[in-house]
Amino acid sequence: MDDFPGIKQELTSFLLCYYPLVPLLEIIPTPHTSAATIVTAVHFGRKLGKTVIVVRDHPGFWVNRILTPYLNEAGRLLAEGTPIEIIDRVMTRFGFPVGPIALIDEVGLDVAGKAGKVMHQAFGERLAPSEVIAKMLADGRQGRKSGRGFYHYHEGHKTGPDERVYDLLRIRPQESHSPETIEQRLVYAMLNEAAMAASEGVIRTPRDGDIGAIYGFGFPPFRGGPLRMIDDLGATRVVNVLRELAAQFGDRFAPAARLVEKAERNERYYPR
Repeated sequence: MDDFPGIKQELTSFLLCYYPLVPLLEIIPTPHTSAATIVTAVHFGRKLGKTVIVVRDHPGFWVNRILTPYLNEAGRLLAEGTPIEIIDRVMTRFGFPVGPIALIDEVGLDVAGKAGKVMHQAFGERLAPSEVIAKMLADGRQGRKSGRGFYHYHEGHKTGPDERVYDLLRIRPQESHSPETIEQRLVYAMLNEAAMAASEGVIRTPRDGDIGAIYGFGFPPFRGGPLRMIDDLGATRVVNVLRELAAQFGDRFAPAARLVEKAERNERYYPR
Protein backbone atom coordinates (compact mmCIF):
# COMPACT_ATOMS: atom_id res chain seq x y z
CA MET A 1 0.00 0.00 0.00
CA ASP A 2 2.94 2.36 0.57
CA ASP A 3 3.50 2.42 -3.19
CA PHE A 4 0.01 3.89 -3.62
CA PRO A 5 -0.42 6.75 -1.10
CA GLY A 6 -3.58 8.02 -2.79
CA ILE A 7 -5.42 4.84 -1.98
CA LYS A 8 -4.93 5.50 1.76
CA GLN A 9 -6.48 8.94 1.54
CA GLU A 10 -9.73 7.92 -0.12
CA LEU A 11 -10.03 4.23 0.73
CA THR A 12 -13.50 4.73 2.18
CA SER A 13 -14.81 6.34 -1.02
CA PHE A 14 -14.69 3.26 -3.20
CA LEU A 15 -15.11 -0.49 -2.95
CA LEU A 16 -12.74 -3.13 -4.27
CA CYS A 17 -14.62 -6.31 -5.08
CA TYR A 18 -11.71 -8.65 -4.50
CA TYR A 19 -11.75 -12.44 -4.56
CA PRO A 20 -8.29 -14.07 -4.39
CA LEU A 21 -9.12 -16.96 -6.73
CA VAL A 22 -10.81 -14.82 -9.40
CA PRO A 23 -8.55 -13.09 -11.94
CA LEU A 24 -10.95 -10.12 -12.23
CA LEU A 25 -11.11 -7.10 -9.95
CA GLU A 26 -14.13 -4.80 -10.10
CA ILE A 27 -13.43 -1.30 -8.81
CA ILE A 28 -16.56 0.50 -7.69
CA PRO A 29 -16.18 4.30 -7.33
CA THR A 30 -18.70 6.43 -5.48
CA PRO A 31 -19.80 9.85 -6.80
CA HIS A 32 -17.19 11.35 -4.46
CA THR A 33 -14.24 9.26 -5.64
CA SER A 34 -11.61 11.33 -7.39
CA ALA A 35 -10.18 10.35 -10.76
CA ALA A 36 -6.74 10.12 -9.16
CA THR A 37 -7.99 7.56 -6.64
CA ILE A 38 -9.61 5.46 -9.36
CA VAL A 39 -6.36 5.44 -11.33
CA THR A 40 -4.42 4.50 -8.17
CA ALA A 41 -6.87 1.68 -7.43
CA VAL A 42 -6.57 0.36 -10.98
CA HIS A 43 -2.76 0.35 -10.73
CA PHE A 44 -2.94 -1.36 -7.36
CA GLY A 45 -5.27 -4.02 -8.75
CA ARG A 46 -2.92 -4.69 -11.61
CA LYS A 47 -0.06 -5.00 -9.15
CA LEU A 48 -2.08 -7.76 -7.48
CA GLY A 49 -2.03 -9.54 -10.83
CA LYS A 50 -5.68 -8.86 -11.60
CA THR A 51 -7.51 -7.83 -14.74
CA VAL A 52 -9.28 -4.65 -13.65
CA ILE A 53 -12.51 -2.97 -14.75
CA VAL A 54 -14.24 0.08 -13.29
CA VAL A 55 -17.94 -0.51 -12.65
CA ARG A 56 -20.82 1.69 -11.55
CA ASP A 57 -22.06 1.31 -7.97
CA HIS A 58 -25.25 -0.58 -8.77
CA PRO A 59 -26.84 -3.72 -7.25
CA GLY A 60 -24.76 -6.73 -8.29
CA PHE A 61 -22.23 -4.48 -10.01
CA TRP A 62 -21.43 -6.21 -13.34
CA VAL A 63 -20.40 -9.81 -12.75
CA ASN A 64 -23.07 -10.72 -10.20
CA ARG A 65 -25.68 -8.75 -12.12
CA ILE A 66 -25.37 -10.81 -15.30
CA LEU A 67 -24.57 -14.04 -13.48
CA THR A 68 -27.74 -13.95 -11.35
CA PRO A 69 -30.32 -14.75 -14.05
CA TYR A 70 -28.04 -17.50 -15.38
CA LEU A 71 -27.88 -19.22 -12.00
CA ASN A 72 -31.56 -18.58 -11.31
CA GLU A 73 -32.49 -20.26 -14.57
CA ALA A 74 -30.29 -23.23 -13.75
CA GLY A 75 -32.24 -23.60 -10.51
CA ARG A 76 -35.53 -23.50 -12.38
CA LEU A 77 -34.34 -26.12 -14.84
CA LEU A 78 -33.36 -28.38 -11.95
CA ALA A 79 -36.69 -27.78 -10.21
CA GLU A 80 -38.42 -28.87 -13.42
CA GLY A 81 -36.53 -32.17 -13.22
CA THR A 82 -33.61 -31.54 -15.57
CA PRO A 83 -30.75 -33.71 -14.24
CA ILE A 84 -27.85 -31.93 -12.59
CA GLU A 85 -25.24 -33.43 -14.89
CA ILE A 86 -27.25 -32.56 -18.01
CA ILE A 87 -27.47 -28.88 -17.07
CA ASP A 88 -23.76 -28.68 -16.36
CA ARG A 89 -22.75 -30.73 -19.40
CA VAL A 90 -24.69 -28.48 -21.77
CA MET A 91 -22.86 -25.41 -20.49
CA THR A 92 -19.38 -26.95 -20.41
CA ARG A 93 -19.95 -27.96 -24.02
CA PHE A 94 -20.94 -24.36 -24.68
CA GLY A 95 -17.52 -23.40 -23.36
CA PHE A 96 -17.76 -22.63 -19.63
CA PRO A 97 -15.08 -24.22 -17.41
CA VAL A 98 -17.81 -25.53 -15.08
CA GLY A 99 -21.59 -25.71 -15.34
CA PRO A 100 -23.91 -23.45 -13.33
CA ILE A 101 -24.89 -26.08 -10.75
CA ALA A 102 -21.24 -26.92 -10.06
CA LEU A 103 -20.51 -23.19 -9.89
CA ILE A 104 -23.12 -22.70 -7.16
CA ASP A 105 -21.43 -25.47 -5.16
CA GLU A 106 -18.06 -23.76 -5.64
CA VAL A 107 -19.33 -20.31 -4.64
CA GLY A 108 -21.28 -21.71 -1.70
CA LEU A 109 -25.03 -22.07 -1.45
CA ASP A 110 -25.13 -19.68 1.50
CA VAL A 111 -23.37 -16.98 -0.54
CA ALA A 112 -25.54 -17.65 -3.59
CA GLY A 113 -28.66 -17.53 -1.44
CA LYS A 114 -27.78 -14.15 0.09
CA ALA A 115 -26.82 -12.69 -3.28
CA GLY A 116 -30.06 -13.95 -4.79
CA LYS A 117 -32.12 -12.20 -2.12
CA VAL A 118 -30.28 -8.91 -2.69
CA MET A 119 -30.86 -9.06 -6.43
CA HIS A 120 -34.52 -10.02 -5.97
CA GLN A 121 -35.07 -7.02 -3.70
CA ALA A 122 -33.31 -4.72 -6.16
CA PHE A 123 -34.94 -5.89 -9.40
CA GLY A 124 -38.20 -7.55 -8.41
CA GLU A 125 -39.79 -10.70 -9.77
CA ARG A 126 -37.69 -10.71 -12.93
CA LEU A 127 -34.75 -11.87 -10.81
CA ALA A 128 -36.69 -13.94 -8.32
CA PRO A 129 -34.57 -16.96 -7.34
CA SER A 130 -35.89 -20.48 -7.58
CA GLU A 131 -36.69 -22.25 -4.32
CA VAL A 132 -33.94 -24.81 -4.90
CA ILE A 133 -31.17 -23.07 -2.95
CA ALA A 134 -33.40 -22.36 0.05
CA LYS A 135 -34.37 -26.03 0.23
CA MET A 136 -30.74 -27.10 -0.05
CA LEU A 137 -29.70 -24.72 2.73
CA ALA A 138 -32.51 -25.97 4.95
CA ASP A 139 -30.93 -29.42 4.61
CA GLY A 140 -27.56 -28.05 5.76
CA ARG A 141 -25.96 -28.11 2.31
CA GLN A 142 -23.55 -25.30 1.56
CA GLY A 143 -21.64 -26.81 -1.34
CA ARG A 144 -18.05 -27.82 -1.65
CA LYS A 145 -16.88 -26.06 1.53
CA SER A 146 -19.22 -28.18 3.66
CA GLY A 147 -18.74 -31.34 1.60
CA ARG A 148 -22.47 -31.42 0.85
CA GLY A 149 -24.08 -29.73 -2.10
CA PHE A 150 -25.50 -30.73 -5.46
CA TYR A 151 -22.47 -32.97 -5.88
CA HIS A 152 -20.68 -35.52 -3.74
CA TYR A 153 -17.22 -34.55 -2.51
CA HIS A 154 -14.32 -36.74 -1.45
CA GLU A 155 -11.46 -34.99 0.35
CA GLY A 156 -12.61 -31.70 -1.18
CA HIS A 157 -12.83 -33.03 -4.73
CA LYS A 158 -16.10 -33.22 -6.64
CA THR A 159 -17.13 -36.70 -7.68
CA GLY A 160 -20.65 -37.23 -9.04
CA PRO A 161 -24.09 -35.65 -8.55
CA ASP A 162 -25.77 -36.41 -5.23
CA GLU A 163 -28.90 -38.32 -6.23
CA ARG A 164 -30.45 -37.56 -2.83
CA VAL A 165 -30.93 -33.98 -4.00
CA TYR A 166 -33.81 -35.10 -6.20
CA ASP A 167 -35.66 -36.58 -3.22
CA LEU A 168 -34.96 -33.45 -1.21
CA LEU A 169 -36.41 -31.26 -3.97
CA ARG A 170 -39.25 -33.75 -4.56
CA ILE A 171 -38.54 -34.05 -8.24
CA ARG A 172 -37.96 -36.95 -10.59
CA PRO A 173 -34.99 -36.37 -12.91
CA GLN A 174 -35.97 -36.56 -16.56
CA GLU A 175 -34.60 -35.14 -19.79
CA SER A 176 -37.72 -33.16 -20.67
CA HIS A 177 -35.82 -30.31 -22.33
CA SER A 178 -33.53 -30.56 -25.33
CA PRO A 179 -29.90 -29.43 -24.95
CA GLU A 180 -30.71 -26.54 -27.28
CA THR A 181 -33.54 -25.33 -25.01
CA ILE A 182 -31.38 -25.65 -21.90
CA GLU A 183 -28.60 -23.68 -23.56
CA GLN A 184 -30.94 -20.97 -24.82
CA ARG A 185 -32.62 -20.47 -21.45
CA LEU A 186 -29.31 -20.13 -19.66
CA VAL A 187 -27.33 -18.15 -22.21
CA TYR A 188 -30.05 -15.79 -23.41
CA ALA A 189 -31.01 -14.91 -19.83
CA MET A 190 -27.43 -13.71 -19.42
CA LEU A 191 -27.25 -11.92 -22.76
CA ASN A 192 -30.46 -10.05 -21.99
CA GLU A 193 -29.24 -8.98 -18.56
CA ALA A 194 -25.92 -7.87 -20.01
CA ALA A 195 -27.74 -5.67 -22.52
CA MET A 196 -29.93 -4.24 -19.77
CA ALA A 197 -27.03 -3.54 -17.41
CA ALA A 198 -24.96 -1.99 -20.21
CA SER A 199 -27.84 0.35 -21.05
CA GLU A 200 -27.87 1.48 -17.39
CA GLY A 201 -24.22 2.44 -17.58
CA VAL A 202 -23.01 -0.28 -15.21
CA ILE A 203 -19.91 -0.66 -17.39
CA ARG A 204 -18.02 2.06 -19.21
CA THR A 205 -17.47 0.21 -22.47
CA PRO A 206 -18.64 -3.04 -24.10
CA ARG A 207 -15.02 -4.22 -23.92
CA ASP A 208 -15.03 -3.81 -20.13
CA GLY A 209 -18.23 -5.81 -19.91
CA ASP A 210 -16.92 -8.67 -22.02
CA ILE A 211 -13.58 -8.77 -20.23
CA GLY A 212 -15.47 -8.78 -16.93
CA ALA A 213 -17.56 -11.78 -17.98
CA ILE A 214 -14.57 -13.73 -19.29
CA TYR A 215 -12.30 -13.13 -16.31
CA GLY A 216 -15.05 -12.86 -13.68
CA PHE A 217 -16.81 -16.18 -14.16
CA GLY A 218 -15.36 -17.91 -17.17
CA PHE A 219 -17.60 -16.82 -20.05
CA PRO A 220 -16.11 -18.70 -23.02
CA PRO A 221 -13.31 -16.48 -24.36
CA PHE A 222 -13.72 -17.75 -27.92
CA ARG A 223 -17.25 -16.33 -27.89
CA GLY A 224 -15.88 -12.90 -27.07
CA GLY A 225 -18.14 -12.09 -24.12
CA PRO A 226 -21.90 -11.53 -23.88
CA LEU A 227 -21.99 -8.20 -25.72
CA ARG A 228 -19.71 -9.42 -28.48
CA MET A 229 -21.89 -12.51 -28.75
CA ILE A 230 -24.98 -10.33 -29.21
CA ASP A 231 -23.19 -8.60 -32.09
CA ASP A 232 -22.17 -11.93 -33.62
CA LEU A 233 -25.67 -13.38 -33.39
CA GLY A 234 -27.31 -10.11 -34.37
CA ALA A 235 -29.59 -8.12 -32.07
CA THR A 236 -32.63 -9.09 -34.15
CA ARG A 237 -32.00 -12.80 -33.69
CA VAL A 238 -31.39 -12.34 -29.96
CA VAL A 239 -34.63 -10.39 -29.55
CA ASN A 240 -36.60 -13.00 -31.51
CA VAL A 241 -35.26 -15.88 -29.41
CA LEU A 242 -35.98 -13.97 -26.20
CA ARG A 243 -39.55 -13.35 -27.31
CA GLU A 244 -39.99 -17.05 -28.04
CA LEU A 245 -38.60 -17.93 -24.62
CA ALA A 246 -40.85 -15.33 -22.96
CA ALA A 247 -43.91 -16.80 -24.65
CA GLN A 248 -43.01 -20.28 -23.46
CA PHE A 249 -41.37 -19.71 -20.07
CA GLY A 250 -42.41 -16.31 -18.77
CA ASP A 251 -41.89 -12.56 -18.83
CA ARG A 252 -38.43 -12.80 -17.26
CA PHE A 253 -37.22 -13.38 -20.82
CA ALA A 254 -38.81 -10.19 -22.19
CA PRO A 255 -36.03 -8.53 -24.23
CA ALA A 256 -34.38 -5.44 -22.80
CA ALA A 257 -35.69 -2.20 -24.29
CA ARG A 258 -32.22 -1.19 -25.47
CA LEU A 259 -31.78 -4.55 -27.17
CA VAL A 260 -35.04 -4.11 -29.04
CA GLU A 261 -33.90 -0.65 -30.07
CA LYS A 262 -30.60 -2.02 -31.36
CA ALA A 263 -32.48 -4.62 -33.39
CA GLU A 264 -34.76 -1.99 -34.92
CA ARG A 265 -31.83 0.27 -35.81
CA ASN A 266 -29.48 -2.56 -36.80
CA GLU A 267 -26.94 -1.28 -34.26
CA ARG A 268 -23.98 -3.07 -32.71
CA TYR A 269 -21.91 -2.75 -29.54
CA TYR A 270 -18.67 -2.89 -31.51
CA PRO A 271 -17.88 -1.26 -34.87
CA ARG A 272 -17.56 -3.64 -37.79
